[in-house]
Amino acid sequence: MATTESIPPEAEPENPLSSLIYDLSNEVQQILENMYKTITEINQNSTMIEEDMVKCKGSALERKRALDEERDNFQKAAYAVLDMLNRE
Repeated sequence: MATTESIPPEAEPENPLSSLIYDLSNEVQQILENMYKTITEINQNSTMIEEDMVKCKGSALERKRALDEERDNFQKAAYAVLDMLNRE
């Protein structure tokens, strides 16, 4: 009969590999969590920036209306002065 040699268990070579895969998996998970936090922060900041832009746009439109009204009043006053000078 032929004797069969006992094949050593492959647990030893797998153990460092398993440990490496486990460590790598944990690092990837941490990276993904950090990316998620960063994306959430970016979304919050972009929302605040968009709100500020809307407020600034409204403020700019109000200022434009006020300046247009002031310009119209100035033009009316200038035309009135010119009209008075033309009558003399």
